[in-house]
Amino acid sequence: MPQLQFKPSLWPTLAAIAGVAATAALGNWQLGRGQDKAALAQRIAVANRDAQIELSQTEARAEDVAWHRVEVRGRFEPKYAVLIDNRILHGVVGYQVVMPLRIAGGERHVLVNRGWVAASGSRDILPQIKTPPQEVLITGLATVPSKRYLELSKQVAEGKVWQNLTLERYRAAMPLALQPVVIQQESEIDDGLKREWSAPDLGIDKHYGYAFQWFAMAAAIVIIYLVCNVRKRT
Repeated sequence: MPQLQFKPSLWPTLAAIAGVAATAALGNWQLGRGQDKAALAQRIAVANRDAQIELSQTEARAEDVAWHRVEVRGRFEPKYAVLIDNRILHGVVGYQVVMPLRIAGGERHVLVNRGWVAASGSRDILPQIKTPPQEVLITGLATVPSKRYLELSKQVAEGKVWQNLTLERYRAAMPLALQPVVIQQESEIDDGLKREWSAPDLGIDKHYGYAFQWFAMAAAIVIIYLVCNVRKRT
């Protein structure tokens, strides 16, 4: 049986060390992201069991109210409404209707995702949204829209139709003082909109999957390095 010896050379060794360090660091980063989001999911579950938070004219901090049930009283302002495009419900294409609510007692507003409406046969004809003129009490989940979207077109906002919603984009377009969250409306209003909200997808499993891939790559680098540097003893 031939004897084997391990004879590594300098540059492959340095390359292997760098590769293992980089992939292990990326794996740990993804693992940490997954753990952070798992903790956030737990906080959301706890917050959903807490009493509702009342939003007022006082500017709230996003970290104090995000993912909590909230309630707020005020009047909708339809002229500042936007429609979030290409939202599908039960296989039908439509829009989510986002409209600011002027909070009772002042000029501060909060954005409310009022729900879903089907698109018409023509993109030139936007759906008519029924809006109560009187003061209403809105309850729902306070959310913070993601800033990370894949947008294939530079036309991300065409009039009232937007590809996606971020608070920064809305603040830049509309002259309103806003609370730092968007409410997913759950209270019922006779407006014909459908409010079927799914639990927020935090992508926990995706982060754990990426972590596994990076750790597997680190292991593969080690195995390839060992195989390539083990030779028959001469």
